[in-house]
Amino acid sequence: MNAAAPKDIAALLKEERTYDVVPPQVMASMTGLEFMQAVVDGKMPAPPITRAMEFLVTKVEKGYALAEAIPSFDYYNPIGTVHGGYAATLMDTVLGVSVHTMMDKGQGYTTLEFKISFIKAITKDTGPVRAEGRVLSAGRRAATAEAHLRDASGKLLAHATTTCLVFEIPLPKAA
Repeated sequence: MNAAAPKDIAALLKEERTYDVVPPQVMASMTGLEFMQAVVDGKMPAPPITRAMEFLVTKVEKGYALAEAIPSFDYYNPIGTVHGGYAATLMDTVLGVSVHTMMDKGQGYTTLEFKISFIKAITKDTGPVRAEGRVLSAGRRAATAEAHLRDASGKLLAHATTTCLVFEIPLPKAA
């Protein structure tokens, strides 16, 4: 049996999807990998930032996340290249999602520190880009991860690291 060929990011970005924030009690009821896989599969809404910046998380595994995008003129800064915040957002996303895939039921995380190094300018002519995040270490209180942003030919555009605080997700008090 042959699996369907994966869609390219341009086709995926045109698909209809729901964007929203998930209540903490729903997120806490699933492992991080279960939750993030549900987002990728469209069973949970995509985060609103993905609509605003036109990118998608397209693959998750335990300790890994992939986001894809196509930079455009809409993200240019005054000096004629894609704003660094675009690359930072893509990498911050895969860093956080890769850490999220390591969370047990009831666990959450937040970014404590994020460092980025820009290697090559991104323009509207760069074409599709892929940000990959991988967890380096995940403990009871802290997690670290690294990310790489590459163009379609594999050229490194930027790389980043993060340290995240791991905690129990606070749930609303029952009335």
